Amino acid sequence: MPLSSPLPAEPSDFPSPLPAWWVSPRHLAGDGGVLADHVASHLTDAGWTTLTLVRGRRDRDEPEDRPRHLVRSTVLHIAPDALSWAQWVLADEPILLGDLPVAWTVSARVTPAGLPQWTAYFSTGVPPEAVVDFLFAVEARPDPAHGYTGPDVVLDALVEHGWFRDIDTPGAMVSDPQLAASVALTILPEDGIQDGDPFGLDPTRESTGWLAWCEPRMGDVPLWTITFSASTPHDLVAAFARSLASPAPVLRHTLPHASAGRLTARPAL
Repeated sequence: MPLSSPLPAEPSDFPSPLPAWWVSPRHLAGDGGVLADHVASHLTDAGWTTLTLVRGRRDRDEPEDRPRHLVRSTVLHIAPDALSWAQWVLADEPILLGDLPVAWTVSARVTPAGLPQWTAYFSTGVPPEAVVDFLFAVEARPDPAHGYTGPDVVLDALVEHGWFRDIDTPGAMVSDPQLAASVALTILPEDGIQDGDPFGLDPTRESTGWLAWCEPRMGDVPLWTITFSASTPHDLVAAFARSLASPAPVLRHTLPHASAGRLTARPAL
């Protein structure tokens, strides 16, 4: 196989075991099955505190198939200033985004004792490099809870890397003419999105925020989906978007079947 070439169109054509590859574009590369470990290891190295939260119990004499006794655990990572945190929630009761389970949630607050001002939701399949870059942008802000820029910073970040406006959807950017990935400022789903804006409690008011998704083949289940609640600062969304659209290849040992035939790779020698 040439040093840089399209990957085989069928998963069965991939070598087994698959060697390491440098893969692009990043938005089609999937999470490589390491979304939990990749993000957690970077946060640990950056000095975030890690806590394991366990819910449920199983009595010794109770049948093992009792659902209420199933033990569920989530892993919470808290930034050094305690103003932001990331939680691995995949093992808990699933939150669905576009039929995909949420894997990571990220939140920020005004004070260490305050409630979340905004929350971002990342499903399985999201490139972990973009999640890490988003989290480090959150940590780098003295005030991660409030935004001070407009939405154009997100659009500009994507334009820098060759994305373009979707002519059919104002406020949306797409990765390519096949619309494999999109980032849009739009009306958010009504249920399950937590935000600190008190006006969001008004059932007659529609909340607007950023949605992002990747659908390598139109009509199939998305490869990944993301929701940023209405109060998420636009510059933080821009940090995620800039990383997602980066032309720099990412290292993968496994590849998403949905992206077969649309990825370019070179062996990681």
